[in-house]
Amino acid sequence: MNIKGNKVTLRFIEPEDLEAIREMTNDPDQERMIVGWSFPAAKKHQEDWYQRILADRNNYRFAIEYEGKFVGISTLTDIDWKNRKAFHGIRLTLDAPKGHGIGTDAVYATMKYAFEELNLNRLYGAILDYNTASWKLYTKCGWKIEGTYKQSVFKNNEYHDESPVAILKSEYLEWKKQFIK
Repeated sequence: MNIKGNKVTLRFIEPEDLEAIREMTNDPDQERMIVGWSFPAAKKHQEDWYQRILADRNNYRFAIEYEGKFVGISTLTDIDWKNRKAFHGIRLTLDAPKGHGIGTDAVYATMKYAFEELNLNRLYGAILDYNTASWKLYTKCGWKIEGTYKQSVFKNNEYHDESPVAILKSEYLEWKKQFIK
């Protein structure tokens, strides 16, 4: 089942997406913007990773498609089915069109699927102190900042603050009234 936003489609990652995902993973500018840590990925690493995600039902990774083209990934990971929560992340390719609302719509489509299909109650994520694009994206999508983890992430030979962000299903439903007109 593909997940439809207003502008994007979320679909399962296909083998033909792996090269673009590997490029994103290996790009130092993109790696600098994420909380987690990346290691250089070879083609074989990417293929092995793909085989692992095929049967994983606690971690969903979706390709973001805009105008028929792969433009990024959106994830629901560490799904806790008992407590109805999951971690969410998004990454767009460097050549994804800017200013078209792709990120906002991808977050919306992911929230819609998580809350309205999987019946999750909470999505959470983390943003680095200097990642202004993610700050703008998540606050625009109704997410709330829940605090600051001081000097929590080591990147480029420095420690940086990390801010946990989250949205509850009830907050999403209120936000959706404004987003969907």
